[in-house]
Amino acid sequence: MTPSFVIGIDYGTDSVRSVIVDAQNGEEVASSLYFYPRWRDGLYCDPSKNMFRQHPLDYVEGLETSVKRCLDSAGETVRKNIRAMSVDTTGSTPVAVDQSGKPLSLHHGFEKNPNAMFVLWKDHTSTREAAEINEHARKFKVDYLKYVGGIYSSEWFWAKLLHVLRSDEHVRHACYSWVEHCDWIPFMLTGGKDVHQMTRGVCSAGHKALWAKEFGGLPPDDFFATLDPALKGFTSRLFMHAETADRPAGYLCAEWASRLNLTTGVVVGVGAFDAHMGAVGGQIEPYHLSKVMGTSTCDMLVAPRHEVNEILVRGICGQVDGSVIPGMIGMEAGQSAFGDTYAWFKDLLSWPLEHLLKESTLIDHSMAERLFVEMRAMIIPALSSHAQKRGGNTGGELAMDWLNGRRTPDANQELKAGIAGLNLASGAPEVFRALAESTCFGARAIVDRFRQEGIPVKGLIGLGGVAKKSPYVMQMMANVMNMPLRIHKSEQTCAAGAAMFAATAAGIYPKVEEAMQAMGQGFDVSYHPDSAITDYYEAKYKSFQEFGKLLEGFKSAQA
Repeated sequence: MTPSFVIGIDYGTDSVRSVIVDAQNGEEVASSLYFYPRWRDGLYCDPSKNMFRQHPLDYVEGLETSVKRCLDSAGETVRKNIRAMSVDTTGSTPVAVDQSGKPLSLHHGFEKNPNAMFVLWKDHTSTREAAEINEHARKFKVDYLKYVGGIYSSEWFWAKLLHVLRSDEHVRHACYSWVEHCDWIPFMLTGGKDVHQMTRGVCSAGHKALWAKEFGGLPPDDFFATLDPALKGFTSRLFMHAETADRPAGYLCAEWASRLNLTTGVVVGVGAFDAHMGAVGGQIEPYHLSKVMGTSTCDMLVAPRHEVNEILVRGICGQVDGSVIPGMIGMEAGQSAFGDTYAWFKDLLSWPLEHLLKESTLIDHSMAERLFVEMRAMIIPALSSHAQKRGGNTGGELAMDWLNGRRTPDANQELKAGIAGLNLASGAPEVFRALAESTCFGARAIVDRFRQEGIPVKGLIGLGGVAKKSPYVMQMMANVMNMPLRIHKSEQTCAAGAAMFAATAAGIYPKVEEAMQAMGQGFDVSYHPDSAITDYYEAKYKSFQEFGKLLEGFKSAQA
């Protein structure tokens, strides 16, 4: 049998990872990670304004470098038998393009303009526009928000487009269309030159852009033109059809075949978001919540189409036919800050090390820098260890996980986090424990919403960096949820999922489910709830809910 290999490319918030996988058994042959240099240097971002932009050159250079490293590592036999590649990205992460589909920031005069770059998923500069969309939608007989949970988010496609058009006259005049990152990369790899010919994915279209088969595509032009004249006619420059990610977008074009030293016979699959492909890489099952836990969480659930019927789950990030597995309804939820919560606390505690060590008269500058790096890396493991030793059912500290706003249930990116119940005995481990509990309580609120709306949650699947690296938080998650939590064996489920979709797009497998079964790596750790503490967390979760109501009221009072 001729060997077949596929490439999965996973664009994360900080980096892009490429993997080469044996399509017969899912074994990883090679892997390479590339950190975005412009993003790493903080260019084109302003955290004080919740503005996070990424330059397309970070994406292009990262793809070329990481794929070539993989191919060089894998060897010539593997290179000659590459059958397909597929891409997943963060989302909604769209960009302004010209009619050829080229991002404006790749044009002279726009190279350093943040509004001409990709608007990262965590960019919240468009909260005003999202609020206007939500208010505007109430004026129409057709509920155009019903498949996105009834609330449009500032993290999504249309809110970001409207904000950019309003904010920048030069970009508004030059912008012909608006494109998601996961759609643009396959378009680039297949040599696309006309944005009207770009294959748009069901995943991004349905969850973020208000596309639905039931609407015949996107909402009508009148919906957007009456929202703001800047959007008049824009739908005609977008799309009305979308494809599932098991389909090919085309073949590798001559330019990229040459750049990667591959052939033009390599299939390029339709793109999708990282959590959706990651759920497949993590071998999702119907009614099991697949939690991709990284800087944020993206929580995916799939259910057979005929069982969902007319159920519409309020306050989630959409339910879309075929967005995860074709033939099933894919439901998305998540938390805007998960690992970011722990990173924020680490940064807070690192401030004296970062700013005062260099001024020390006891050690030289080089030693200060090395000590800072070492100490910073030790903070979260040490906090986890000390918090665990002090027990989980003591202390009155209580935190809310809205450090980056609330994604679900009921998106509101203007909400702020809080910490309550502090006293003079509240040390760093106690506050860390409260923050960890808040992320688990936020996850519990998502499960509760599914169940309240008639969608059962029968189990939990943990994926991503936090799931693999933090047993303390994962055990806490099982306790708070009072449900078992299985951790997938694969270190790179998003890239593995992209590889499974590539294998399906190339026809190696007729269905994604068959690729998932053949290429999946299984589970290696399970966490089970500790009955000695579940009652404590049940009571504290009620306090968490009351604290959330208090903070929402506080936000309203400050508006």
